[in-house]
Formats: sequence, C-alpha cells, structure tokens
Amino acid sequence: MAVIRPFAAIRPCDEKAHRIAALPYDVYNRQEAKAEVEKEPESFLKIDRAETQFDDSVDTYAPEVYRRAHDTLWEMVDRGDFVRDSKPCYYIYELTMDGRTQTGIVACASIDDYRDGVIKKHENTRSDKEQDRINHVDTCNAQTGPIYLAYRANPVISSVIARVKAEKPVNDFVAPDGISHKVWVIGDDRDIETICNAFDGIKEIYIADGHHRAASAVKVGFKRRQEYPDYDGSEEFNFFMSVLFPDEELMIMDYNRVVKDLNGLSDEEFLEKMKELFDVEAVAREDRKPEKAGSFAMFLNNQWYRCGFREKDIPDDPVGRLDVSLLQNILLAPVLDIQDPKTDARIDFVGGIRGLDELEKRCSEDCRVAFAMYPTSIHELFDVADAGLLMPPKSTWFEPKLRSGLFIHEI
Repeated sequence: MAVIRPFAAIRPCDEKAHRIAALPYDVYNRQEAKAEVEKEPESFLKIDRAETQFDDSVDTYAPEVYRRAHDTLWEMVDRGDFVRDSKPCYYIYELTMDGRTQTGIVACASIDDYRDGVIKKHENTRSDKEQDRINHVDTCNAQTGPIYLAYRANPVISSVIARVKAEKPVNDFVAPDGISHKVWVIGDDRDIETICNAFDGIKEIYIADGHHRAASAVKVGFKRRQEYPDYDGSEEFNFFMSVLFPDEELMIMDYNRVVKDLNGLSDEEFLEKMKELFDVEAVAREDRKPEKAGSFAMFLNNQWYRCGFREKDIPDDPVGRLDVSLLQNILLAPVLDIQDPKTDARIDFVGGIRGLDELEKRCSEDCRVAFAMYPTSIHELFDVADAGLLMPPKSTWFEPKLRSGLFIHEI
C-alpha cells in the first residue's frame, strides 16, 4: 500500500506566487532560462537553474552554481518571500488550461515505495541527467520541483478535495501562458487522516512525468540514510514531494514525429510503401487530426493523409500495441532505417502543445515527412507500468506543466 504523507511546505506568499512560480527547469535551455529570469527576476528559475546568475563562462554544473541556488532559496525564505506552514498538511493544486481543469493532492511519497515498486515507472533515466538534480536537491537541502504522479480515482479523496475547494484558495493567479493556478491548504486533522487512510488502501501509484526528478530525490534520500545511519524512517529525506492526480482528470497530448529524409525513396515511392503497410487515404487539412487510437496522420509533399494500422499487425502486449511502437516497428525502423529513435539525428519529436501547424512548418524547413499521433492514454501507461515494462521514447506529453516554486519540501 502507498505511503502518501502530509508535510509542512514552504510556499510563496500570496502576493508573490504569480511571479515566483516557474515552468520546470528542463523545458528551457540555458539561454532561454536566462532570458526568463531577466524578464521576471523573481522567477524560481533563478534557483532551479542558478547558472542564470552567472556569466556563460561558468559551467552549468559547477559546484558554485548549486551553492548559489541554495543561498538564493534560503535568502528568499529569510526575507519573507515564502511562508513555512507550522504543521504537516496536504495541499490541493488546481490547474486550468483552455477551460479544462485538473486537481491534484500535493504530498510526500516514500522512497521505499519507489524502490519496492509500489510507485511504478515507465521510463528509464539517464545518470547524467539524474546527477544534476541530485546535486541540486542535496545542496539546497530541499526538493523544489514536484513529481507528477497518478492514481486510480478514489471517491473518498475526491470528496475531501471538492469540499475544501469550496473555500477561498491561498493562491489564485493566471500565469503569462494563460494557465490558471490555485492552491488550497488541507490543514484539518480529520481531513488529513481521511486522505492518509485513503491512500493507504491504494496499491499502485504511477509516475506520469518527472522520472529524473523522482530518481534524483530518491537517491538523495538513500544517500542521507548512509550519512545518518541512526535514521528511523520518519525524517523528511525518506520522502519526495509529489502532486498526485486521479486518472480521470489527466490529459496526455500527442507526441509527434518529423523525419528529415525518406531513406533514399522519392515521395511517390514512399507513399506507395505506406499504402502497402497501412490503410491510407488523402484528407483535407481540416480533417488532419487523428480521431482514435490505432490511427495516425501523415504530412507528405504538402498533403495530409489519414493512416490506420491493420489488425494483423497489432501484437497482444502492452508496449508493442502502442501506436508509437507500431509506427516505429512497422515503418520507421524497416523502411526509414531509424533503428534507435533516441539517438538517430534524422528524427525529431514535436510535443502536441505546439499543434499540427508546427509539423507543416518543419516539413517546409528541414524535414520531408511528419507523423501526427493519437495521444497515448493514461490506462495504456498504467498497463505498461503494471507489466514492469518501459514506454518507447517520447510516448507521452503531459499538459499543463506543474509549476516549480509553489511548494518546497525541506529535507
């Protein structure tokens, strides 16, 4: 059963929350992050990406960068930019994008549950990417970016959330990208006990997004256990900060593919090959978006095509039957010779938040063909994780992105 416990968060004061809250550190390159901090000097990016406070000659991963992150964070806490709750609480975090709302519980998950598979993964992580956040968490003595977790909806938790959301939020703002953010504190002892007991009965929790942040926080926790061998398991370093969303509220967007060449084929030869492998028909631009799982769209030579997988080609395993796997195994590898999409420079990936116009744009600039995918569902993700398997690269794109800086977990 899952241990999902409350914690005493450090949170931005209400009048500064809208300025401090920042998109996750890994959606920016160095120059983009620096530009954001110049535009908004209060942005939490100056902590999450403290190299923005240095000249470009200073290495992104230099020790003094992490030390600056630590000093900036605790200076802001000391001067009152953040408030520290006096007791462990749960928190409600609501995000609204394009009229669609999703609501999660902010809490701490157990590093033991991560190790033991109660919290399930669907991606591998890279040690170099982990090390950056290990250094950041360890040096700052705090987790600053929540992990995006999912669980199967629970009516008890949902009823507490609905009741507390009828009250006035402690934070309520619309970010520059138009996404609304609201925060409530669940501080009533009976509500805290109710939520804790409800999670106690949930057998599986899933990492939806943030595998590297999760792995890094967990590794810092085990590092601290070695440093403090008399630990009793209640210390904050035994837990990592998360936002847990019920499956029925999550939105996964499409993650699309663009390819730079046709592996020596002409447009006509490639289209004939497509018709051998899939059910293909030309469609008008307004009908280009895939409408259901088992289908995708292709943009080739300024024309959109609706394409469907054939039943005989769909295997009976949770990874192989994913649309992104089928495209890779039927077309990208055998026809276009893209054997490893993680490393092949001939393929690129375009998150669904950019829209299908971006695929057309790429095909007018540096690519020959684009594939618009139907989004992977949250239950397909659950099936893969339950089987102990891994999703193919770039299978899911979650929106809206959780903001960093709204909740800090001191360890």
